[in-house]
Amino acid sequence: MSPQPEARTLRALRAAGWTPRTVREEIRANLLRKLAAREPLFPGILGYDETVIPATENALLCGHDLIFLGERGQAKSRMIRALVGLLDEWIPEVAGSEIHDDPFAPVSAHAKARLAQEGEDTEIAWVHREERYVEKLATPDVSIADLIGDVDPVKVAAGRSLSDELTIHFGLLPRTNRGIFCINELPDLTEKVQVGLFNVMQERDVQVKGYRVRLPLDVVVVASANPEDYTSRGRIITPLKDRYAAQIRTHYPKTRELEIQVMRQEARVPRADGVEAYVPRFAEEIAAELTLQARGSPDVNQTSGVSVRMTIANYETLVANALRRALRCGEREAVPRISDLDALVQSTAGKLELEYAGEARSEGDVVRDLMKRAVRVVFDAWVPVEAVAGVAEAFQQGWVVEVSSAMPSAEYLEGLDEIRGLRDVAARLAEGDSPARIAAGIEFVLEGLHLRNRLNKTSSEAGARYARA
Repeated sequence: MSPQPEARTLRALRAAGWTPRTVREEIRANLLRKLAAREPLFPGILGYDETVIPATENALLCGHDLIFLGERGQAKSRMIRALVGLLDEWIPEVAGSEIHDDPFAPVSAHAKARLAQEGEDTEIAWVHREERYVEKLATPDVSIADLIGDVDPVKVAAGRSLSDELTIHFGLLPRTNRGIFCINELPDLTEKVQVGLFNVMQERDVQVKGYRVRLPLDVVVVASANPEDYTSRGRIITPLKDRYAAQIRTHYPKTRELEIQVMRQEARVPRADGVEAYVPRFAEEIAAELTLQARGSPDVNQTSGVSVRMTIANYETLVANALRRALRCGEREAVPRISDLDALVQSTAGKLELEYAGEARSEGDVVRDLMKRAVRVVFDAWVPVEAVAGVAEAFQQGWVVEVSSAMPSAEYLEGLDEIRGLRDVAARLAEGDSPARIAAGIEFVLEGLHLRNRLNKTSSEAGARYARA
């Protein structure tokens, strides 16, 4: 944050050559500057370079109010919050103003009276751009008074007349004057409150009930909403939707690689002193593919969406389970295995809305089926049939292998070299030959062969047993 400008009076502000401009002019000018300099406008937002970001840039260049429409977990709020970076870092206001009055064009009675009384000596305060962004989560109990304003009973009790404009208690919108106002989950506002936004969106002013006063506001109104067929609690009324000049549709990552990039960026992986966590690439792909499978599954309600948050939570849980095992077994490396996927039932189930055709299948059953599909897709992409032919043949000769999420990695090495090719393919898949990585690679191979119907698998609470089909 740079220091505040030095001007502290209106006279000093004029001498400094300050030129006022509207919020839309600020955003447009700063956007053009960043585009020319090729600076990132929305850092940390992945997968929107060809879709959402160009549409947002067009809307901002036009000075439009905009609404982001999309399912949960599509970075709508993050996109909106990033708009703050397009505001000027500091702007002046009349000191003591509740609504950031421009010293050159005041709108409140307080600011007008102060300028009339003090003239060029009027005190100036500086407002940082972070203070010019206000966000409100829409709920059915939000009222017109919350957003626009109402009578302040304290000021009335102090002896002021009800007709006095100074008795107004300003709502969130006037307090965001010369800034950006965001409404999250817009359809949850009651229709009466949505009607109250008409003037702000069209005439750019607000009318506070009981007062013969109209306050011209300089504010960009941005909103987020889920699709109407999902948000059953309410809807965006047509006249209000019409006042949003830009409706921008967000989406989930379109490829598994993008899903993985978001997962890596957002995950807060647990760590422990003395233990190094390593996640093989195939494990990352399984975590991402699980979400992709859910997004295409008829068992999952697709209108509510399957958030990227599920991918992130599953990735963190996968590492946490491996870390817990390493600490209990006294190992210095934590590497997720296929047997750790059982821990993802808890981190997955709460993020899915299922299409129940009946009560025959539980939520856990659906999640486990999705996991199997994800593992099969990744295994088929990674492991050609001929690479594990020798492993499958060894099991046909009577080999049996037991695995468990609690089993020490060293136990996986016992008799390993007697199964032709298993060590080599496991080390290649897990990108290393440490015991923990070999164990992870072995489980991936065995589970993949089972899903190809080359091995039989018997599961129990203690673990799993692989034998010939």
